[in-house]
Amino acid sequence: MHAQITVDSQVKIEICNTFESVVYTMSAVLTVLKEHIKNFYLIQRLAQFQIKISNHNNYLGITWELLNPALQIMVYWLVFGLGIRSNNPIDGVPFVLWLLVGISMWFFINQGTLDGTRSISQKFNQVAKMNFPLSIIPTYIVTSKFYGHIGLLTLIILACMGAGIYPSIHIIQLLIYVPIAFFFTASVALLTSTLGILIRDTQMMMQAIMRILFYMSPILWMPKDHGVSGIIHNIMKLNPVYFIAQSYRAAILFHEWYFIQHWRLLVYNIIVILFFFIVGSILHKRYRDHFADFL
Repeated sequence: MHAQITVDSQVKIEICNTFESVVYTMSAVLTVLKEHIKNFYLIQRLAQFQIKISNHNNYLGITWELLNPALQIMVYWLVFGLGIRSNNPIDGVPFVLWLLVGISMWFFINQGTLDGTRSISQKFNQVAKMNFPLSIIPTYIVTSKFYGHIGLLTLIILACMGAGIYPSIHIIQLLIYVPIAFFFTASVALLTSTLGILIRDTQMMMQAIMRILFYMSPILWMPKDHGVSGIIHNIMKLNPVYFIAQSYRAAILFHEWYFIQHWRLLVYNIIVILFFFIVGSILHKRYRDHFADFL
């Protein structure tokens, strides 16, 4: 009888602990969501200001937001397009256009993630004595990169039109894929910006991870879908960048309904985004009152 009471007590304690964890998780997520909704216009203004201060010492100013990616694209095309592939098309699409569309979202995700990772550690002292919602710092940094992404993507669509590939009804899918790219980057930045305060090596670690993701994404190359290459291809699909790159190409170049044909990948990526956002919200709420102790 005594043993039964002890077991029942342990079960009740475990249920209470589980319930408290769920409540805390929901509280953290709702807190971060409320801060973003309440400060939506502040995020936009800070993002625009960030663009100005990032380029105010440069002679070409904001032009570098487009010029820098253009120079990198030229190098990748010379090495991988002309050098390795001899400029052979991919599925009937010129390699340079295939590269342009796929790499457009990478510049945003890469810079947004890396700048977002160090955002709180860089900006904390500026807002430490203010009643400022710290969770929006990585988001407005990511948003500042997002504006450049929209501009670059527009130019790439125009370049495709100049090459004879005109938009079709399928291009409306970008209203799904572009927000996915943004929310993925912002969710990762929310998590890594907190880790960047707690663990100083986070920035270097993220640079290494992003470099690996770049070459494990269908940006410069695409493995064959059979044999050993088929195994690599399936592993590559676990990388969220895979879905975003391929969905951009389907909407702009191949005129396919990618989210219908690959709905499982869409669901997988939504789950990944939610995971990063939830974990990021929990860590941020738990430690943000103690950020000063780690700096």
